[in-house]
Amino acid sequence: MRKRFVALGDSFTEGVGDEDPTRPNGVRGWADRVAEQLAAADPEFRYANLAIRGRLLDQVLTEQLAPALALGPDLVTLYAGGNDLLRPKVDIDALAERYERAVARLTGTGATVVLFTGVDGVADPVFRKLRGRTAIFNEHTRVIAARHGARVVDLWAMRQLRDRRLWADDRLHLNALGHTEVAIAVLDVLGAPHDLAPAKLGPHTVISRRQQRAENLRWGREHVLPWIRRRLRGESSGDTIAPKRPDLLPL
Repeated sequence: MRKRFVALGDSFTEGVGDEDPTRPNGVRGWADRVAEQLAAADPEFRYANLAIRGRLLDQVLTEQLAPALALGPDLVTLYAGGNDLLRPKVDIDALAERYERAVARLTGTGATVVLFTGVDGVADPVFRKLRGRTAIFNEHTRVIAARHGARVVDLWAMRQLRDRRLWADDRLHLNALGHTEVAIAVLDVLGAPHDLAPAKLGPHTVISRRQQRAENLRWGREHVLPWIRRRLRGESSGDTIAPKRPDLLPL
């Protein structure tokens, strides 16, 4: 029975896109959902979430790895590297080497460690261009997991995540429906019972090319331009954000 769950990473694990003003940092996310399901079966269960939006892989490892180890978890989830893949230049092989060293430290404690592949962005004309980078990083992730006995949640294989109705307006983060799909996948990989159910969305609504252009323009104005401005200023969306659950506490 897993009693001490620590989640590490960036916005994906923090829960961005799944807005909930009643929760720390105003977000819920898949990790909270996983913790809720595990806690329902064990009153001694404790959960910490150290993830912060906007963090690059090296920042995740530098800021979160040591505090996570100090908490003595028996279950750790780790996803990092997605923000690195968005940068104009990235050395994926070097990134994977640093990632593997961190995974080795985590699995060396005896904890169950869960890693993630990146999502297949084939359905989006912008993120489709990153498929090559993501696929290479995914292969590194699978090899790292095999070498060190970690488990893998294969987001690339989850075809339902190609449906944009599972994504927030920024097209970069999952919404509540998408985070629920990930939570289900994590719990299934752990072999943990749960009562979560996937979304039943029905057929897509067909929109005209004019509507598509209007939506793309709005997306660029509301989400892409602010992202570019932050990059030019050397800022991150997580600069003023603290981990929403820095300590192992009951839910």
